[in-house]
Amino acid sequence: MKYGLNMLLWTTDVNDSHAPLLEQIKAWGYDGVELPIFELDLPKFKSLGKQLDAIGLERTAVTVSTPEANPISDSPAVRQAAVDRLKQVVDICQAAGVEKICGPLHSALGQFSGQGPTADEWKWCKDTLTQVAGHAQQAGVTLVVEYLNRFECYFLNSAADTARFVKEINHPNIRMMYDTFHANIEEKSIAEAIKTCAPVTVHVHISENDRSTPGEGHVDFATTFKTLKEVKYDGWMVVEAFGLALPALAAATKIWRRMFPTEEHLARHALEFMKSNWEGSR
Repeated sequence: MKYGLNMLLWTTDVNDSHAPLLEQIKAWGYDGVELPIFELDLPKFKSLGKQLDAIGLERTAVTVSTPEANPISDSPAVRQAAVDRLKQVVDICQAAGVEKICGPLHSALGQFSGQGPTADEWKWCKDTLTQVAGHAQQAGVTLVVEYLNRFECYFLNSAADTARFVKEINHPNIRMMYDTFHANIEEKSIAEAIKTCAPVTVHVHISENDRSTPGEGHVDFATTFKTLKEVKYDGWMVVEAFGLALPALAAATKIWRRMFPTEEHLARHALEFMKSNWEGSR
């Protein structure tokens, strides 16, 4: 098991100036960090990768799809923009030493059609991500599809649908992730959800129901850890939490009040919580 911390707790733009924070995260005991890739600045991420190597931190990454580059758009030009953008993200991952890029790669975050996903959108998304997958394979990068709750997207909202989507694409460089926050909203059975998607799951986000310190809310982590052990999961377990440090991100994640004392409190307690629960689960 590898334990990671999503840098969105502090910033959307990790760069060389964050060296002291990154060194602190390493000192707290984390194996790696999850880098937000929102700005497509390859030289910056190449430099950041070298910095992380020097500190001794591994890394994963997260990105989103935008309305201008939406894989399920009915516009061929917009879908081509999605292919181009995701290939750029893959190139950045390769430059930064990132092997797994996760997030809602499948559709534009926060964009709704007023109905559920259509057969055409399903096909368009498969076609789009398949085009990117070949490029990702050559770069040694895996695209890790994340399903979101119904209030953030409409295309993929459950473990079962996402597992079916990934299996239909049937490419070794397209897999999925499980996020405890979204599952807490959408799944009827946590254990069944994890078991359903286990064959294609390579990444897990540990996130509390209020996006604060894991273990201080009501997500069923006992079942989560127990079932992940049952299915022999052995990948990244990354804390994803949001606060008020970034006004734009706070607005996007609908965080209006402070949920934890300090970022350090959250980071330290989250790591202790994950390790103790993983080692203690049966």
